[in-house]
Amino acid sequence: MDDSPPPVSPATLKFLARLVTVLTATMIVGVVVIVALLVIRFSGDERTQPLTLPDSITLPAGTRAEAVTFGGDWIAVVTGDDRILIYDRETATLRQAVDIFR
Repeated sequence: MDDSPPPVSPATLKFLARLVTVLTATMIVGVVVIVALLVIRFSGDERTQPLTLPDSITLPAGTRAEAVTFGGDWIAVVTGDDRILIYDRETATLRQAVDIFR
């Protein structure tokens, strides 16, 4: 008995060679696109203004900051006593206090 596998036809080999070539080209194009997107994403945008912050913000007595977020010309501080304090970005003065209801 002969245990050798049947021979592979030349047409099948040509198909496999083309398939590997297409896969290689697709992978190269994909890597180039990913690198280009990373370069575009992380390159500096000169139009973006740097974030300006006041030197300090004074919270009311007994409050503790839990989170801070920035808007166009304001800074919001979420405190541990369930309030949101809105401060002016330039002068760091309190504009508004909002109670959070649970």
